Amino acid sequence: MAVADSSWHELNISTTGAVFTGGYKWEPQQKHHGAFHVQGQLSDDDHADGHNSYLRVKVAGYGWKNIKGVQKKSVTVDRVFFDNAALQTNYAETQLCRDRGSLRPDNCSDVRKFRR
Repeated sequence: MAVADSSWHELNISTTGAVFTGGYKWEPQQKHHGAFHVQGQLSDDDHADGHNSYLRVKVAGYGWKNIKGVQKKSVTVDRVFFDNAALQTNYAETQLCRDRGSLRPDNCSDVRKFRR
C-alpha cells in the first residue's frame, strides 16, 4: 500500500508485452475532488505479438476505468480520477494489462493500491 502527499511519486508497472513509466500524485482537496492523478507513457513492449495494452485505474467504490494504448507505439497518459461523492479521493488502485482479445485472457500486473 503506497501512501502519498500532493507531490509526484514514481509509478512504473510492467507485464508481458506492456510497460507504464511515469508517476502519480494526490491532488489537493480543492482541485478535482482531491483526485488521484496519473501521468506517464503507456507502451507496447512487444511489437511482434499483435496485442494492445491498457492501464486500469479505480478509485473509491467506482468501477475500473481503462486507458487504452496503441499497438507498436507509446501513448502519453495524463488523467485524473476522483470520487464524485466525496470532497477528496482517498483510495485508488492501478493495474497494467496486455489485451489478448476475446478468446484468451488478458495478462495483467498485480494490482497496486494507494491510500492518501
